[in-house]
Amino acid sequence: MHPLFLLSLLLLSCSASALQDDYCVADLKGANTPSGYQCKDPSTVTVDDFVFSGLGVAGNTSNLIKASVTPAFVAQFAGTNGLGISAARLDLAPGGVVPLHTHPAASELLIVVQGSICAGFITSGSNKVFYKTLKKGDTMLFPQGLLHFQINAGGTNAVALVSFSSPNPGLQITAFALFANSLPSPTVEKVTFLDDYEVKKLKGVLGGTN
Repeated sequence: MHPLFLLSLLLLSCSASALQDDYCVADLKGANTPSGYQCKDPSTVTVDDFVFSGLGVAGNTSNLIKASVTPAFVAQFAGTNGLGISAARLDLAPGGVVPLHTHPAASELLIVVQGSICAGFITSGSNKVFYKTLKKGDTMLFPQGLLHFQINAGGTNAVALVSFSSPNPGLQITAFALFANSLPSPTVEKVTFLDDYEVKKLKGVLGGTN
């Protein structure tokens, strides 16, 4: 490579770095792309863009799974944009469960702060299962993209704080993906090995059609 051309690239790189801010608070009025949101006008950024208070409030667990997840992802916490981090609060009432699900874009770290939670994940190659009942203060890691779950393991409310390695980790709950859609029941039966009665029953519970 010609020395002058190499020097030009180096100078351009240094100039670009000098122009970059230490952060890129999301402009939530724009589109969310695979590389994140565009940066908010720096003149409009305030300290509140770097503060999120929602994790101090218990979620509503009056639902089918008796669980609630309060996200602090980029859509709720614009300051996480581009930083490779986000968080959430998990509330589990007695009998509550977060069914098998994946986060396609992030690994997860869960810290139990109240009660006890049985949690685990399944590997993608050998289908090996790692699970354990966690008590207050315990932390568990869930590798990116793997199926995992959390179940209240006690008779009282359980709470966990969760961090993710992406500002937008994504979420797909397996049961809802299979039975809360419009995929024809005969097709679902073939890909799940379930009979017609079970498929239609689950579609009825989770709001699927066909």
